[in-house]
Amino acid sequence: MYKSRAFAAAGATSPLALSSIPRRDPTERDVQIEILFCGICHSDLHTARNEWASVMPTVYPCVPGHEIVGRVTKVGAGVKKHKAGDLVAVGCLVDSDGTCPHCRAGFEQFCPEMTLTYNAPDRHKTAPVTYGGYSDSIVVDERFVLRVPGNLDLAGTAPLLCAGITTYSPLRKWKVGKGQKVGVVGLGGLGHMGVKFADAFGAHVVVFTTSPGKTEDAKRLGADEVVVSRNAGEMQKHAGSFDFILDTVSADHDINAYLHLLRPDGNLTLVGAPSNPLAVSAFGLIMGRRSLSGSPIGGIPETQEMLDFCGKHNITSDVEVIPIQRVNEAYERLLKSDVKYRFCIDMASLKAG
Repeated sequence: MYKSRAFAAAGATSPLALSSIPRRDPTERDVQIEILFCGICHSDLHTARNEWASVMPTVYPCVPGHEIVGRVTKVGAGVKKHKAGDLVAVGCLVDSDGTCPHCRAGFEQFCPEMTLTYNAPDRHKTAPVTYGGYSDSIVVDERFVLRVPGNLDLAGTAPLLCAGITTYSPLRKWKVGKGQKVGVVGLGGLGHMGVKFADAFGAHVVVFTTSPGKTEDAKRLGADEVVVSRNAGEMQKHAGSFDFILDTVSADHDINAYLHLLRPDGNLTLVGAPSNPLAVSAFGLIMGRRSLSGSPIGGIPETQEMLDFCGKHNITSDVEVIPIQRVNEAYERLLKSDVKYRFCIDMASLKAG
């Protein structure tokens, strides 16, 4: 066991601050990684402040971070996929049972025994819970370590491990491609990735936003059209015409307005998570045989597929890179949606304390 420098929250109302955490020495199947960049996800903030206490209470100290890009420094004797010096990534998962039907199918995200990258019981008993990527290093089972294409910007790659796979997975599930009309609701951290992927898949992409000022940026990211969702006339023009809609909004909103836009057999998938239940019109689904679904992250094989796709199409997240000393400021700005479109921490700044 060794000590790693990290930024941790000591309690729900405490700012993140420099700390020291234990990391296990690499076992036969482990990969030790020097963390170079770590993206900031909204779930980091929720967890650090114990805002999901009813579902997943936070154990302190809490070290968030599940959008990790780094360089391999050491591997166990049995590791075959990675070697020292490789550029690699770690996402939201660091372990699973490996034997259940979900794991065997490559859907580790559904494994009943899956281990989250932070704030999950640590199977190795190094600490009460796992500690995430706001640290200088991490040790992860090789099954959950991903290859990073060499042509990608590393800071922009980090958010792909959550925002990227969260939007890529449902687009692939519903076979989005050429000749299809695809809507993306919201243009934030998730939405901007949805636009990039849908465009790369060859779809006709329409962004729905409440902010007219986002039109130019939406088109820069790959949108063919932009609809201001508060304009009933603009919405009605698209009634019954979408093959697929990706809803990335976590604020309360009228889901029926978007179900109405689907063609028969069209699908709307939620990746945003409003805190209050959504009221859904049964007739809105029945009359067009439309479907409403949700989607989390993808499994390890699909996440590697996504990274390889990004390498081929040179897709990364739009990021604002910050030193770790500004992480608390970034959290406050995140609450105001004051970032285009994801924060990413340059972990070299951790050496400065």
